[in-house]
Amino acid sequence: MLALAACSGTTSPGQTEPVSPGTTAAPVADTTVVDTTVTTVVDGLQFDTAEVAVGANELRVWVADNPTERSQGLRRVEELPAEIDGMLFVWETPTPAVFGMKDTLIPLDVWFFDEEGALTGTHAMTPCNDEPCVTYPTPGPVRWALETPLGVVELGEGDRLSTSPSG
Repeated sequence: MLALAACSGTTSPGQTEPVSPGTTAAPVADTTVVDTTVTTVVDGLQFDTAEVAVGANELRVWVADNPTERSQGLRRVEELPAEIDGMLFVWETPTPAVFGMKDTLIPLDVWFFDEEGALTGTHAMTPCNDEPCVTYPTPGPVRWALETPLGVVELGEGDRLSTSPSG
C-alpha cells in the first residue's frame, strides 16, 4: 500500500493516493483530533483545526484526515493565516505515503510520525515549478505527517506528536 501526497498526500489500501501536509497523533490509540473547529476553506474543502504538541512545540494546524483533504493539502495556499502553524495529515492505520509539491506555493518541512507518535523522519520541500516534480516518500508506514513552513519549527530525535497540547 502506498500513498501519494502533493503537498498533498495519498493513501488507500492497495491504491496510490496523493497526500498533503497533516496528520493527527496521541493519544496514540485515538485517531480523533482534540479541540477541532472548521475554520477555513481551501479550494472548496473545509479543514478542521486542531491543537497538537510535538516536543516543546504547541501548534494549531489544519487537519487532512480523508483522501480528498490529503490530496488537496496546502496546494495553492499563498501563505498560512497567522493563527495556523501548518497542516496535519492523518491516516487510520500506518501507511506509506509520498508527498509532492506540485501547485504548492510555500516551501515546507514535512515531519513523519509512526503509530506511537514518534518522529521517524523529515524532508525539506520546495515548490515545484517544472515537471516532473521531486517526490518525498515517508521513511516507512506512518500514522501522521505534519507540514510546517520551512525552517519555522525545530523538531528532533525523540520528539513525539500528541493531540493534547499539554503533552
